Amino acid sequence: MDDVYFPPRELEVMSILWRLGSATVSQVRDELVGELAYTSVLSALQTLEEKGYVRHEAEGRAYRYFAVVEAEHAGGSALARIKDAIFHGSAERMFAQLVSDRGLGREELERMRRLLAERLGEKP
Repeated sequence: MDDVYFPPRELEVMSILWRLGSATVSQVRDELVGELAYTSVLSALQTLEEKGYVRHEAEGRAYRYFAVVEAEHAGGSALARIKDAIFHGSAERMFAQLVSDRGLGREELERMRRLLAERLGEKP
């Protein structure tokens, strides 16, 4: 499960599971943007389960679904693809793009600075 890729609908479903911790088909359906048939949500969850990204447990007459892959693992895989495809393999260019975002507040930038200092073995 090294390279994790989710098409848009599956990513939306996984995002709900990561946020909620677990959910039934109906709960996932209620959280989705836009109307989607129950069977379509069920199909997406079953596909994710077949791929090994989700598991389920019986809960009464319904199933409760749980993410098997961590959001951070999926995020790392997605960032690696973005780094390669958009920034030609350069983490530095990707980082520069990220920190140039004017929407980042001072506190968030300070936390990022501390993470970099830790990574470099420096005292913050």
